[in-house]
Amino acid sequence: MDALRAGDAVTERDLTDSEYYLNRELSELAFQKRVLREGMDDRNPPLERLRFLAFFTKNTDEFFMKRVGGLKQQIDAGVTKTTPDGRTPKEQWVEVLDAARPLFTQQSAYWQSVLKPTLADNGIEICTPAELSDENQAQLRTHFEESILPTLTPLAFDPAHPFPFISNLSLSLAVLSSTGSDEPTFTRIKIPPNQPRFITVPGEADRYVLIEDLIERNLDLLLPDLDIRDVSKFKVTRNAEVRRNEEVAEDLVDMVEDVIEQRRFATVVRLEVDADMPDESLAILKDQLEVADREVFHREGPIDFEDFFELIDHDRPDLKLPAWSPKPHPRLGSVTSEASDETARIFDEIKNGDILAHHPYHSFEGTVQRFLNAAATDPDVLAVKAAIYRTASDSKVIQSLINAADNGKQVAVMVELKARFDEKNNLEWVRQLEEEGIHVAYGTVGLKTHTKTALVVRQEDDGVQLYSHIGTGNYHSGTAKGYSDLGLLTADRDIGFDLTKVFNFFTGPTIDDRFRKLLIAPVTMRERFTEMVRREAEHARAGRRARMVVKVNGLEDPSMVEELYRASMAGVEIDLIVRDICRLRPGIDGLSENITVHSIVGRFLEHARIFYFENGGSPEWYIGSADWMTRNLDYRVEAVTPVEDTQLREQLRFILEASLTDNRRRWLMQSDGTYEPVSSDDESVRDIQEILMTATEAALDNGYGPGMIVDTDLVEEELLVEDAAETETDASPEGSNEDSSDTDDEQTYSDGGDASAFDVYADHWYRPDSETYDWAVRTAEGERRYFKTRDGARNRLRTEYE
Repeated sequence: MDALRAGDAVTERDLTDSEYYLNRELSELAFQKRVLREGMDDRNPPLERLRFLAFFTKNTDEFFMKRVGGLKQQIDAGVTKTTPDGRTPKEQWVEVLDAARPLFTQQSAYWQSVLKPTLADNGIEICTPAELSDENQAQLRTHFEESILPTLTPLAFDPAHPFPFISNLSLSLAVLSSTGSDEPTFTRIKIPPNQPRFITVPGEADRYVLIEDLIERNLDLLLPDLDIRDVSKFKVTRNAEVRRNEEVAEDLVDMVEDVIEQRRFATVVRLEVDADMPDESLAILKDQLEVADREVFHREGPIDFEDFFELIDHDRPDLKLPAWSPKPHPRLGSVTSEASDETARIFDEIKNGDILAHHPYHSFEGTVQRFLNAAATDPDVLAVKAAIYRTASDSKVIQSLINAADNGKQVAVMVELKARFDEKNNLEWVRQLEEEGIHVAYGTVGLKTHTKTALVVRQEDDGVQLYSHIGTGNYHSGTAKGYSDLGLLTADRDIGFDLTKVFNFFTGPTIDDRFRKLLIAPVTMRERFTEMVRREAEHARAGRRARMVVKVNGLEDPSMVEELYRASMAGVEIDLIVRDICRLRPGIDGLSENITVHSIVGRFLEHARIFYFENGGSPEWYIGSADWMTRNLDYRVEAVTPVEDTQLREQLRFILEASLTDNRRRWLMQSDGTYEPVSSDDESVRDIQEILMTATEAALDNGYGPGMIVDTDLVEEELLVEDAAETETDASPEGSNEDSSDTDDEQTYSDGGDASAFDVYADHWYRPDSETYDWAVRTAEGERRYFKTRDGARNRLRTEYE
């Protein structure tokens, strides 16, 4: 390992040592723990808490299918290679199951003891049939006999009947019964997934029984003349990590269809059962499903909470957060007409200056969908190209592409068939697009196409113009209402040329590795990001401005973690806003004390990726589809674009700086991988998503202009959006060991004398007792503002009192 330099100090440290890396799977579970905490936080209204409990189930189901399934595959294959954190697949599997178990216990306990009674107190009651009146029970028994019983199929397991197939994520009843003999019979009854989970009690609109409880109550109608000894619920989770060798597959469509089929019969990776399931039933399930004791999870109360999303649709605004409807972008206005002059206007507006859309604050329909609709109908458009990773089942995006082809445009679509759990939906869209005569690429051998990009080619008076959209989120109108994502609409010709090369790669035989502005994985992105991180380290060593703020969903790639450690050791101040997986350990003396890792969990899923590099005072800003995960940098086609417009950079700065001061939804990562919530204490509550909603409404009220109004009272504007003055970017000579922060007041600014701002305004600042902030400024209004850097505190003092 090369010696690393911080100033002139040389430090030998093995940055590949496993102690410096957290485990990916345990980090993912730590995120799910934060999701669960939102479901148990009484600051959230009851139905919002229920929504998070349902998301916790949905997320952990997927985690077991993908990640635990993958670990089990490795164990079965005899893999013993360790991860960067030094664990074998078997060690990870054991630790993951042990870490997950108490989370499910907490979810069940909170529902049973707190949230269920709270909802009942507010008029939404989930009860058992036994708690109902005789009249209600009789009415529900009739409903069961007429509407539910005909859909049920009891499957016995005995010498005459093989053990039934148990489908993935299906909820079932395990029934032990007898006809008087000593040997009971095991019968499996699948809860029909096409029936409502919540059965309304007749005459009482907001009172329900769960369908599994109703079935159990009336089993005598389904299994007459039997002695029912026990009825217990159970749920099976199967491995979804079923893969085929793409290199030898003759047809990618056939291969994906085969993978979907194989998942149905994949290995069981988790068995959830009622807490009081008898040993006899449990032994049969474990034996027939080949499940180890460690893979069995005993649950109190309901086993599956994902269907509880149904309750959240109740028209009970008093039990929810205030409703939010995405707003029109002020530069585009409302979608009111499909006339030719209206469709052309969006291209004129983009040509006048780049547009930054931020969903769900800005409407997907009024920005991205409008862009594609205009491309489909505008007579001057020659071609439309789009990359689809996930889209809605009733996608207007797909319909726009079909309309474009019908209108004589050249249309090419890249549909990623390997988008996990969306393969079937995407296969259906591929067939429909091909039926319309549209050029469709299915994917790339060995790679997933994860870009969120679209290109429109338009004939104009001054020649052919290229219009591009590069986003962080999918072309999915549904998730655009619940995911926080960014998208750039631009007429930048260099970006258009770069996208042309990317789309040619999708349909052609090779990819060009020369791009003008875009960072494209897997060809240039890793190298460019690595260069930028190293450049910040060089600036820090030279005494120039050096700062990084990176907002991603995951930071897993060991090489990028190592580069960040090196930058921290060089003195670069680094803020990482990482939604879930993070291998990096912050706050280790001599290694990562300059790195702070934040995580935000709110009503919208944080999904946008933003990258800020201060670059010695010549800042660079980027947004795009890629996380700092090995899969994104090496095994997916990704696109990240620079954002060069100053006004758009101001919006990105507002997002990042307001995120870093959030005291309602933000968590701080500790060096051991645990997270602590940031508390507002005596300060006013700052919720980043509420702040952005307010900023969006203010922009709409303000009329034509930027997509958000930046509230300068909420942010310090420390991050640069334009090149800093030369005196700021070169405060000390290269190689200097001196800390210039104590002298640059006099060098850089003029106070009308020799005293610094800290001397002149000594009564208006102090050093707070905080692990996060080093400086505090008392404002003219009597409030306090906190800063990590001396420069930030000094600038605020001057703003307040000069």
